[in-house]
Formats: sequence, structure tokens, C-alpha cells
Amino acid sequence: MMRTLFIFSILGTSLHAESMAAPATPAEKAWLILQQGLANKRAEKRANAVHALRLLPNNARAQRMAENALADQNPTVRAAAARALGAIGSVSSVLKLKTGLNDKEPAVFLAAAHSLFRLGAREEAYEIDYEVLIGERKGADGFVASQIKELKSSKTVAMMGVETGIGFAPFGGAGYELFKRIGRDDHTPVRAAAAQELAADRDPKITAALTKVCSDKKWRLRTAAVDAIARREDTTLLNAIIPVLDDKNSIVRYDAAAAVLRLSGPRAGSDD
Repeated sequence: MMRTLFIFSILGTSLHAESMAAPATPAEKAWLILQQGLANKRAEKRANAVHALRLLPNNARAQRMAENALADQNPTVRAAAARALGAIGSVSSVLKLKTGLNDKEPAVFLAAAHSLFRLGAREEAYEIDYEVLIGERKGADGFVASQIKELKSSKTVAMMGVETGIGFAPFGGAGYELFKRIGRDDHTPVRAAAAQELAADRDPKITAALTKVCSDKKWRLRTAAVDAIARREDTTLLNAIIPVLDDKNSIVRYDAAAAVLRLSGPRAGSDD
């Protein structure tokens, strides 16, 4: 009897501790999801989590998280962090991004240059353009092609590399055309692109469509819909995103977390 009471006492204490530690609001849960992703031992998870920070413009906490990821030992994570800082609009991160221009990995210095261009530091970006164009930047010439090849085994992380190449002048749209031809599913990239294009359209039927796609069976479409809804900045759609925090795909969860924070407003735990 005493043994049984002791066991129930331990269980009760454990459950109480868990309830005390559980996030109280969707915003707190969202930050926790991103923090856990950035602390994951797998580089793929860390890269995907920092990539989601792109949806949080002018957010000081997101900026610090991305800046910390610039020092990650994995180049894919560093590249994702560099690209996220440009999307966040972190002008104060320019000096830290400039250090990325000296990175030996093409994905990193291309992402850093792209973000510097977005943030107004275009002289450095033009210099990288020039070095790539004349062949001084070794390894950059075959960057997109190598990432496309990598997609066959790791589509998630490599796609970030392809996006970096696509956003950089020397590679134009060739990378995306190759990406569309990979595998048997040519429709998902097109539908995902459509979701992005419709982000600014306020037609109620578009809103309903994006909300519906949040539960599509294709994870790429779910994350594209979440991204589009976040960019619409329509706070009435917050309840459509909150359930996606429990999506089975970690990429969708990370993007949903960032979307929840964006739609929750600037007071959603912006400070540590």
C-alpha cells in the first residue's frame, strides 16, 4: 500500500512539474519549438529552424538567434542563418554578415552576399558577384548543380542552398528549373509557388484556400501556405496556424512557430 502511494506521489509531482513547465500561450510554445530546433544535435534540424526565422522581420530575438547560428560548425546552418538575417532586415548584423564573405563554403558566402545586398551593403555583394563571375571564387561555379544533386538524398536542407543560388545573380533561374524536374512530382513546386504569389491577395476565397492547404498531405504545400499566411499579417488567421504547431513535419512546425509569433504581434516574447 505504501509502495503504491509512493508511486502515485512521484507521478503526481512529475505531472505537476510538467504542467508548470508547459508553455502558457501559443507564442511561448512557438519560441520553444524554435529554440529546441536550434539546439537539436542534427544539423538539418538546426538549419530548418533558423531558416524559419526569416518570417520574423525586425524581431530582435530572432536576430540574435540567427546571429548565433552564424557560428555553427555546419555550413548549411551558417548559410541558413546568413539568409535569414537578410529577410529579418537586420541592418545591425551587417558587420557579422561580412565575416561570412570569407567562409570557404559557397553556400555561406553566397547567402551572406545576398543578405548584404538586401540590407544595402551592395558594394561587398557586387564584389562577390564579380569574383564568382570571373572564377576567382572556387567552388561557386558548380554550386547550384551540386545542391540539385544533393536534393535526391536530402531535399529539405539542400533546397535552402538552391534558394540561395536562385537569389544570387550568376545562377539566375536555372536552379529552379532543375529543381522542378527532380522526381516525379512536378506539381508541388508549382502549387507552392502559387501560394507565395497569392500571399498579398486579400480575396476571401484566397484566404480560405490558404487555410485549407495548411492541412494538405504534401508538407511542402503546408509550409508554403503557412509562409503566405504569415506574410499577409492578418491576425484573424492566427487560429488557423496554431494547430500547425503540432504538425508531424518539423519544417512545417518551425515555420508555423515563426508565423504564430509574427501574427501575435511585437509583444510576443520578443525579449529573452
